[in-house]
Amino acid sequence: MDWNAFFESLLPMAASYALRVLGALIGLWLAFKVASLAQARLTAALRARSFDATLSVFFGSMSHWGILVASVLAVLSIFGIETTSFAAIIGAAGLAIGLAFQGTLSNFSAGVMLLVFRPFKVGDLVVAAGINGYVREIGLFATALDTKDGRHLILPNSQVANAIIENQTHNALRRVEVVLQVGAGTSEGKIRETLDAVGGRAHLRDAGKGHDIQLRRLLPNGSEWAIRVWAPSEKHDDVLERTTADAMRTLAEAGIDGPGPFVAITDLVPPAAGPGPARR
Repeated sequence: MDWNAFFESLLPMAASYALRVLGALIGLWLAFKVASLAQARLTAALRARSFDATLSVFFGSMSHWGILVASVLAVLSIFGIETTSFAAIIGAAGLAIGLAFQGTLSNFSAGVMLLVFRPFKVGDLVVAAGINGYVREIGLFATALDTKDGRHLILPNSQVANAIIENQTHNALRRVEVVLQVGAGTSEGKIRETLDAVGGRAHLRDAGKGHDIQLRRLLPNGSEWAIRVWAPSEKHDDVLERTTADAMRTLAEAGIDGPGPFVAITDLVPPAAGPGPARR
């Protein structure tokens, strides 16, 4: 075997592939730099336009990986490797991953919808997926709520998006309804006048919408009334408690009794039986 001829034919091929490898390495290095720069610039540009912080990071990361994948495919084509087979493999892998992470992807798509359409925002008091609480975080996969009793709950976005969402602080004003029962020994006019005075001085009452008094229903030994006051949405519970306390105090001062006397729990327990026969 003529080794000289072999090496003479091998050197041009090696030089050609060495240049390709060097070019591929330089291309990948530039791709990493461009991908990182594109991610940083896109994320900063979206945040500068007051875009959602979570989506800004997500789109920046997508641009980063998109540039890297395109660069790798370009490098493979330099070496004469067909990229169509890789595209088929990537497609099959994507299908398998999609089936495996079906629930996770549904949470992701629901999170994107929540961030785009904004049925609520951070700080709102909502009822979502049957849970009442303040929104603390809206993520791509889950939404975090803080309940009024101090619990921190993480709800999957798919459950939040597929259920009825009640945003209790979306509107500036909310109607507070205080329900009271009074006895039958007082005239309708006096009851209405007394409750109207309570509604007129209700805590944080909105002067524009004011309040109204409603006779809800008649009871066998009295009637049921409601004081309906418009107040700031975020102060609903405070207004409800103060107005209820004021109504109870005012009704007592006016001599308006309830529908019946309060019964202590001990009054409902039958007297204890006498001592039984001694056990042997």
